[in-house]
Amino acid sequence: MGNVDSAVSEKRVKMHVFEPSRRVLWTVVGKGSEHWVDPDSGYCSCPGFYFGRARGKNECYHLESVRLARSKNRVERVVFADEEFAPFVCGLVEDL
Repeated sequence: MGNVDSAVSEKRVKMHVFEPSRRVLWTVVGKGSEHWVDPDSGYCSCPGFYFGRARGKNECYHLESVRLARSKNRVERVVFADEEFAPFVCGLVEDL
C-alpha cells in the first residue's frame, strides 16, 4: 500500500479535464514515467498492469491510487483546452 499512499499524498494522481467538452483523462506519475489510467474500465498503461493480469492480479498500484485519491478527494485537477486533447493523447501513447 506504500506506493498507493505516496502517489496520493504526493499529488501524483492527476485528472486532466479538457474544456469545454469536459473530457477527462486520468494519469498517475510513477518512477520516471506517467501512466494513463482508465478507472472506469479498470485499465492502466503500465507494464505491471499487463503482466499482473497475466498472473491473475486485478489491478496495479496506479489503479489503486486513483481509487484512493478519489475516495479521499485528493485528486490533482489539471485543466486543458479541447485543442490540447490530441497532442496530450499522442504524448501518452508515445511514452508507452
